[in-house]
Amino acid sequence: MTVGQQLLNIFKRMYHFHGPLQWWPAETPFEVCVGAILTQNTAWTNVERAIAALKARDLLSAEGLHAVAAGELAALIRPAGYFNVKSSRLKAFVGWLSVHHGGSLERMFAGDWRVLRGELLKVRGIGPETCDSILLYAGQKPTFVVDAYTRRLFHRLGLLPEEAGYEQTRSLFMDNLPNRVPLFNEYHALIVEQCKQFCRTRPRCDGCPLANRCCCKNTRPAL
Repeated sequence: MTVGQQLLNIFKRMYHFHGPLQWWPAETPFEVCVGAILTQNTAWTNVERAIAALKARDLLSAEGLHAVAAGELAALIRPAGYFNVKSSRLKAFVGWLSVHHGGSLERMFAGDWRVLRGELLKVRGIGPETCDSILLYAGQKPTFVVDAYTRRLFHRLGLLPEEAGYEQTRSLFMDNLPNRVPLFNEYHALIVEQCKQFCRTRPRCDGCPLANRCCCKNTRPAL
């Protein structure tokens, strides 16, 4: 069985168990971008509270975030944690968007997404996971989002070394799966749900849809 077939097999098992998750929860692409920055190092419930505060002040737009004072913005997004840092990062993003794309996400996403990825990674506070989340969920571009859950799960499934970094992990999916936005979208959401329920730091294997394929007990899976 090829690596691609193994990855699709894992996807199907998780999808059958967890069902469609329809991630990312947002009303607009710009809200996805803001959420991707705010969710760094915090729970999603905290991000929702911060976004609600921005909506209540009618600031959830490139123009609104650009105009509001950094201190006021930090106070509004306080529930998301690291509020001064994240205020600065939001300011950096909308400033870059204004200078390079006239403040328009439509213009930003109009070109080659691979070139855009390189540009986004140069924006202060935009790391690979945030960048790929913006591209996939806001821009509908076929790039795979990697997080700590992804590395943990696929190391335990025997498909990645324990020390695998972001790009090595991302390449596992980019090089072996059809580059389709719906697949990448659902796959990442399923990985998150799988790790929250079963593949925790201390794994809970009872009832896990991947238990017979996991190497938690030092047995390499027969995928």
